[in-house]
Amino acid sequence: MIDVSFFFALAMFAFVTSVTPGPNNIMLLASGAQFGFRRTLPHMLGIVLGVATLLLSTLLGLGALFTLYPPLYSVLKWVGCAYLLWLAWKIANAPVGNLEAKKASSSPMSWWQALLFQYVNPKAWMMAIGCVSTFSIAGDLYAQSGLWMIVLFAVVGFPSIAMWAWAGVSIRRWLTDQKRQRLFNLCMGIATASTLLLIIAQ
Repeated sequence: MIDVSFFFALAMFAFVTSVTPGPNNIMLLASGAQFGFRRTLPHMLGIVLGVATLLLSTLLGLGALFTLYPPLYSVLKWVGCAYLLWLAWKIANAPVGNLEAKKASSSPMSWWQALLFQYVNPKAWMMAIGCVSTFSIAGDLYAQSGLWMIVLFAVVGFPSIAMWAWAGVSIRRWLTDQKRQRLFNLCMGIATASTLLLIIAQ
């Protein structure tokens, strides 16, 4: 039987890794400001589903490939970095103007785009591999402990990332003119690109 301390430690790990700054949360902040909380919900759902599938893939042995073939992780890291730079450029150069008109003419990230993004997000891979290597219980409890990882990351992770979208909604009240919107977009683009420093350092 799994000890209560396992659930507490796993929940803390899920909270800390989900709530801290990273590509997902910076993009949710920008999306909340540009599109509002409701239209950002599919983006958040995609992140939760993507992390769940990453954990499942790692539990099934895909993560072990990075240990057996380290160059695979290097390839993933640089592909993810290139994609993040492209996203940062798009965020920094997002059109400005009437936010309500912008909401009607453009779309936030969809749930399936957010899900697939996790597979080129090195932070998400590091989180999944770190979680499985730390919290999986060998033997008869392996499947049960793996299932709890997926469940707790969803239960704890969703409200953790939702705080970033809500913060974006709060910032939205400040974005009353095009100059502030351009400054916000530039700051979000720089913040997204700066997460590369955390990734490259790993």
